[in-house]
Amino acid sequence: MGNVNRRSFVKSTAGALAAGQLIGTSKSWAGANDRINVAVIGVHGRGQSHIEGHQSANNVEVVALCDIDKRVLAERANDFKKKYNKDVKKYTDMRDAFADKDVNAVSIATPNHWHALATIWACQAGKDVYVEKPGSHNIFEGRKMVEAAYKYKRIVQHGVQLRSSVAIQEAVQLLREGVIGEPYLARGLCFRTRASIGKKPAKWVPKHVDYNLWLGPAQWRPYTENLVHYNWHWHWDFGNGDVGNQGVHETDMCVWGLGLETHPDKVCAMGGKFLWDDDKETPELLSTLYKYTRQNKMIQFETRPWNTNTESGATVGNIFYGEKGYMVIRGYNTFETYLGSKREPGPKGSEGGNHYANFHKAIRSRKMSDQNGPVETIHRSSTIAHLGNIAFRVGDTLDFDPSTERFRDNDYANEFLKRNYRGEFVVPEIV
Repeated sequence: MGNVNRRSFVKSTAGALAAGQLIGTSKSWAGANDRINVAVIGVHGRGQSHIEGHQSANNVEVVALCDIDKRVLAERANDFKKKYNKDVKKYTDMRDAFADKDVNAVSIATPNHWHALATIWACQAGKDVYVEKPGSHNIFEGRKMVEAAYKYKRIVQHGVQLRSSVAIQEAVQLLREGVIGEPYLARGLCFRTRASIGKKPAKWVPKHVDYNLWLGPAQWRPYTENLVHYNWHWHWDFGNGDVGNQGVHETDMCVWGLGLETHPDKVCAMGGKFLWDDDKETPELLSTLYKYTRQNKMIQFETRPWNTNTESGATVGNIFYGEKGYMVIRGYNTFETYLGSKREPGPKGSEGGNHYANFHKAIRSRKMSDQNGPVETIHRSSTIAHLGNIAFRVGDTLDFDPSTERFRDNDYANEFLKRNYRGEFVVPEIV
């Protein structure tokens, strides 16, 4: 099938995708030495780390790059050629990369509002997926991503790198063994220096940007440089604020460390914008509480936007509390424990890991059990961020039913569980 015909075929499959008819051409893995060919989707920011993470792995090859900005795409392809002395295919529309028979896996570093649909399309095309946090842009999407991974038997890895840290794995094992007693409270810390983004007017879309593709599932709104390429994080239609940005590493750590396998049933939040009169829609400061009534555990989570103190030495990390002491997680690879009323130093560790390598291992074994960041972490840890944002936007303490994934007796809150999708860019009810 030629490029034009293939492109027409892939673009006409919105209905076929919803019906699960696009079953792609993933290779059969004969052994650990088989090469994995990867396409990186979204290469302006975080995608550059994806390129390095895959290309530096043994017998893994980045064979394609995709971005809606043709200027960025050309720059990354040129950089790739200079660094690796190899050419790479270039795509503007991710659906063309998904239709490429040479591609075995895709690595998604798009804005948040694209994560779910890109993952579902890739699964339906027979590709394995590495997707940045937060895996989903809303709670409905997280459930659909889980369903797609299982239906199409795809390896879907969530980009929560703490899960592959040797030290953090040891820390979680110590929590399970009772090093601080039974942990009852986890605090997530997300204190990042986020300056004002100012105010930028609407303007004509640059010729090198395919803004229709950038918007994708989101409703149309005027183009502004405070959306493309980074500041979409602070707009509800595209991002999830810092609790859904850096914060998902820490929400995931809270859930993992407490051993939780369900959603909370109560959530409340308070915050707002206190520093900058700018284009941000999401709160600068957000404090949230989550109660797991049946498990008798709680999560506290806080994002701070500017100058702040550390807490037990951490500005980004977690603190777990039990009757015997507490544990501090700093960054991605370090933990310390402090025991008893005198806070005597206990076990500690600092050693990283390779989350991309873990993804490659699971691709070759075809075992979800080999994954450190399986698709379930997308739904569980991203939902924490979504619940906090919804409670903030609704302005009320909310009762959530983990079994139905809906709010009890609050129709307004339930409106935030999914979005109104646009045109051909619909996350389907049936994947």
